[in-house]
Amino acid sequence: MSICASSSQSSSGSRAWVAHAAVLGAAIAAAVGAHFYLRRRSSMFRSRVIGIIPARFDSSRFQGKPLAQILGKPMIQRTWERAKLASTLENVVVATDDVKIAECCRGFGADVVMTSVECRNGTERCSEAVQKLGKDYDIVVNIQGDEPLIEPEIIDGIVKALQSAPDAVFSTAVTSLKPEDSLDPNRVKCVLDNHGYAIYFSRGLIPFNKSGKVNSQFPYLLHLGIQSFDSKFLKIYPQIPPTRLQLEEDLEQLKVLENGYKMKVIKVDHDAHGVDTPEDIQKIEALMRERNIQ
Repeated sequence: MSICASSSQSSSGSRAWVAHAAVLGAAIAAAVGAHFYLRRRSSMFRSRVIGIIPARFDSSRFQGKPLAQILGKPMIQRTWERAKLASTLENVVVATDDVKIAECCRGFGADVVMTSVECRNGTERCSEAVQKLGKDYDIVVNIQGDEPLIEPEIIDGIVKALQSAPDAVFSTAVTSLKPEDSLDPNRVKCVLDNHGYAIYFSRGLIPFNKSGKVNSQFPYLLHLGIQSFDSKFLKIYPQIPPTRLQLEEDLEQLKVLENGYKMKVIKVDHDAHGVDTPEDIQKIEALMRERNIQ
């Protein structure tokens, strides 16, 4: 009897162990599956990204700026070629209301979306363009057409910043402000909080100390024009009325901040080479020759 009882207990124990192992195996499999699901979901957050270069012919400071020649190529082509090197962008398109710009861009191979002449700024032009494209993008990168030497790594950087900041609807980049640009209203300055979110942008020097002089020891920041938007926010952006600060500074990003939205900012080491006036073309060409850029 003792042998039979022992055998019975052993068999029962074996079945319990097998059942426990099965449950444990299922739990491990579920945990592993959940890990990969969450990792996949995290890696896919705001994963579909498009770059849009808004371009208009009329400009008070530089008429026809996108078509200005820089070492034999239109400036907008230079910008488009640089943007195409960014690894995070599925595509790069030009959004314009001008036939001459559209024909030029199609001539060098760019996709073009025709937008309304009623667009008040580049962000509204990007908003209209992405809706006309009819595809579900998560992030739209507004690439300034007057940055012919934009670095692809900066584009990738602001995209990744927005992907990693779910509380932000906008991301952009800043770099160190050169002393000679401190009082230039065409060079937009920026101040950040301790977590890398924008506090304010201004054409004036910020912060501005009580001495009224530039502090050579202070790390002033220069805003680079490139910016990326959460596509859902970009869709409603044109419906938000202009704000007092936006209109006073003539800076569209202030409408975002003034309405309480968060803006993530990355700091980069970059020589800003935007083109604001015809005289800037010569500076760009000299730099390109120096760096042997064709």
